Amino acid sequence: MEAKPYVSPSSFIDQQVFPGDLVLDLSKMTNQTIKLGGGLCQDGDVISVMKAGKLRFSKPNKYWVESSHKRYVPSVGDNVLGIVVEARADNFFVDIKGPALAFLPVLAFEGGTRRNIPKFETGTLLYVRVVKANTGMNPELSCTDAMGKAAEYGPLKDGFMFESSTGLSRTLLSSPTCPVLETLGKKIAFEIAVGLNGRVWVNATSPSIIVLVANTIMQTESLSPAQQKIRVENLLQKLQ
Repeated sequence: MEAKPYVSPSSFIDQQVFPGDLVLDLSKMTNQTIKLGGGLCQDGDVISVMKAGKLRFSKPNKYWVESSHKRYVPSVGDNVLGIVVEARADNFFVDIKGPALAFLPVLAFEGGTRRNIPKFETGTLLYVRVVKANTGMNPELSCTDAMGKAAEYGPLKDGFMFESSTGLSRTLLSSPTCPVLETLGKKIAFEIAVGLNGRVWVNATSPSIIVLVANTIMQTESLSPAQQKIRVENLLQKLQ
């Protein structure tokens, strides 16, 4: 039986993959330790795909499959937009579009003590970080970074929040800056917060700019980078 030629994993990176595709052969990758993210599984020396999407790689050694879904699966370290649904003595319960409500301890804020517990009404939009995401348990959130500082976390006031696919959220957070945000940012001033859970918040000095930015992001999701740039420039011309 003729052996299959070895295909370098780099040939799959940023390409569409499907369940059953073999993307890595560890026997050919000597002296390398890799980390597997979502959408991949290991069987001996072979790494195969479990769900359709694009194979992604981040240095030094992490591979995962990025899929675009409405449903969000919480992961430690994710920055997400959550909506407060209930306030209790010790926790706020927050909807992050996951399979279960997440909880935000009332002390999970910079300098948090029992004397300065924040008061959030039902419906308050928060920019938070996932700090625990164990199977079968409610995810835990925090309004501080890894150093215990508030950084950019906390309530998002005014503006407009809309929901998107998780794939669009990752695109908006990609580096270098995606063409839509780059082109918009050169012409108009606005604030944006993107959650990996498929929620986007936009704020600006006027409602018309907020609507323009939100609609542009939603309308250009399926376009190529070059098409996105052209579409944004056309929309900006109509604004002038």
